Amino acid sequence: MIEVRAATEIAASADTVWRVLTELAEYRAWNPFIRRARGSLEVGETVRVRVRTRRGIPLAFSARISERSDRRALRWRGRFLASWLGSGDHRFAIEPLGEQRVRFEQAEVFDGVLPRLARGLLEREVRHGFEAMNRELAARAERAEARP
Repeated sequence: MIEVRAATEIAASADTVWRVLTELAEYRAWNPFIRRARGSLEVGETVRVRVRTRRGIPLAFSARISERSDRRALRWRGRFLASWLGSGDHRFAIEPLGEQRVRFEQAEVFDGVLPRLARGLLEREVRHGFEAMNRELAARAERAEARP
């Protein structure tokens, strides 16, 4: 298994960060990593995700929502063609640090043949994508928080 994590602090409330994170239709406007996401974020439902790496490699997959705790956590499990070929368990976590500050973390555990074959590339590209998304999520949430 391969695990990739990236975290950041955001000067916004957990409510605001959750709202930005779960507005899937808006991802195209701000998210440099997950370019499109659509579907239901209810546990047991499916979301379709399109990712674009910094190398321009497009990846599309479907994932099933396995955890949802409003303003705290969202988790999905996706696979690439077949689980043995490649799968990932992705978790978004929001930890309140105060009334207007949170720690946001993304983590994904990859398994299967393809992740093992391309471990170094996968780790670099995913970490870069997570960090880019975290920066833009923070900027968007902080702007939303600043609005009257």
